[in-house]
Amino acid sequence: MSDTTMMRRALRLARSGEGLVEPNPMVGCIVARDDRVIGQGSHGRFGAAHAEIEALADCHARGHDPAGAEVFVTLEPCCHDGKTPPCTAALLAAGVGTVHVAIEDPFDRVSGRGVQSLRDAGISVNVGLCESEARHLNAPYLKRTACGLPWLIAKWAQSVDGRIAAAGGDSRWISNERSRRGVHRLRARVDAILVGVGTVVADDPRLTARGVRVRRVARRVVVDPQLRLPPAAKLLQEPGPPVTVATRQNAERARATALEDRGAQIIELPQADHDPSRLSIRPLLRHLADEHGATNVLAEGGGALFGGLFAENLVDQALVYVAPRIVGDSGAVAAVSGLAPRNIGEAKGLRLHAVKRIDGDLLLDYRMDSEQ
Repeated sequence: MSDTTMMRRALRLARSGEGLVEPNPMVGCIVARDDRVIGQGSHGRFGAAHAEIEALADCHARGHDPAGAEVFVTLEPCCHDGKTPPCTAALLAAGVGTVHVAIEDPFDRVSGRGVQSLRDAGISVNVGLCESEARHLNAPYLKRTACGLPWLIAKWAQSVDGRIAAAGGDSRWISNERSRRGVHRLRARVDAILVGVGTVVADDPRLTARGVRVRRVARRVVVDPQLRLPPAAKLLQEPGPPVTVATRQNAERARATALEDRGAQIIELPQADHDPSRLSIRPLLRHLADEHGATNVLAEGGGALFGGLFAENLVDQALVYVAPRIVGDSGAVAAVSGLAPRNIGEAKGLRLHAVKRIDGDLLLDYRMDSEQ
């Protein structure tokens, strides 16, 4: 097998840790000799052995000696003591020959030091094999490490003409059952689910993952400037982490107390620079990353919240489920609201990453235009 094939196999192994290893990165490792895999491993869950350790152990379990073998790892091996011993030390002790690294780890305790320590010990290290695939795999980790903010996914279901609900507010169900099941799988791997209070008042959602394997129990977060969240809302009745309610500064104390009595946690946010009538969501995302270890946050609407997120350039990925329906009512609810570009050239740009057909629905997976 070619080096590229080996690394792509390691990347597939890494993906198995999605939703289980965060806030750590997803990492896969292959040990090979003479174009044959003699050991493999991945980082399976937060706090467990790293991919390199698992791969070396797999070598021994199969009866192979990794001395002189090639190692393909999707992220630079760590060189410091953390929850586990350094992987560089294990690779050196095993006497491996060449190490192929997809990307360096930007974490400040690694950041090139792992590669250098291997080279200083006489190990040949090649960096950059399948770099773009590896960066895509760990984009949330890389973003959080770089700027302290989680990866934000904006998800909505809409008709072909871009409406998420009828004029009266009814939205059940625009997308089909298979699409909705996909949303539950998404909920089951993110750290937090973010909605505007209008969505809660209109739909009274639980915002939980149901009918799928739950890899993470997401914290539910409601952006509620006027504290309109009903204390009897379903999401306040569900077990799990406390609901975070983000509101304006100097919010009405009596309403805040009523929600706190139901177990909610209140966080006050400043006004948005682009619109004083809105809250700035950036401090909320930083709070989720710093205080709750959030790497992936899923925003589920509504249109006003999406408008604020796009205005602050906080969206990294947009997942748009397009159902084969036409609403055709100018009073129906738009997917995104509150943006006011003066012309089409100023409209937010997105880059189509993937398209998936789900029975009659289409799932459009966008990334934000890198120039914006």
